[in-house]
Amino acid sequence: MVLSKRKSESAVKKRNLIAYTNPESIISEQYRTIRTNLYFINGERKSNTLLITSPGKWEGKSTTASNIAVSMAQQKEKVLLIDGSLRNPSVHHIFKTANNTGLTDILTGKVSFEETVLSSEIGSLDILTSGTIPFNPAELLASEMMKQLLQKVSSLYDIILIDSPPVLEVTDTKILANLSNGVVLVVRKDKTKMESAIESRKVLEYARSKIVGVILNEKS
Repeated sequence: MVLSKRKSESAVKKRNLIAYTNPESIISEQYRTIRTNLYFINGERKSNTLLITSPGKWEGKSTTASNIAVSMAQQKEKVLLIDGSLRNPSVHHIFKTANNTGLTDILTGKVSFEETVLSSEIGSLDILTSGTIPFNPAELLASEMMKQLLQKVSSLYDIILIDSPPVLEVTDTKILANLSNGVVLVVRKDKTKMESAIESRKVLEYARSKIVGVILNEKS
């Protein structure tokens, strides 16, 4: 199936995308290591949906999700990055693109996926921004439309990465975690408290989700 895509309004000048802007850096190599580890975890599974979250705000989950997505696309994987942070989205800022329509507009039936998905122009990486900020994000994410969307894109992409809100702040992340094949938890050195990391694990286990990895973000 060939997708009909809108092009990103900005081509290549991206913010915080070191895996793209400086692929020879040490940090980019670390993202490639994370990518490889996720491949090992994924095994022979062709399609996989992974949620990227953190215990709280400002711990680097959106930047991490975006750079992992870039790193996977550079490996010729067909990748979809979804901004599931409907209350405070940031993926469109990182990729310097518009957010006039996105995930919420698909879930409310205003547009189709094909009309909304963006080409990042980085390998085969596509982006689904969050869209119009809704008054009922948890209800939208728990809807049958969300399940149907994930089923659909699972047949179109090798891997789907979902950037979600902090797990300890809103119930949205628990819903998305339950819909995903696994969860990657990002914690930040000198910011994330040990008790918050432990509580995050409990919350995700209660949501019947599988934590497949923990990434330590050492940026201070």
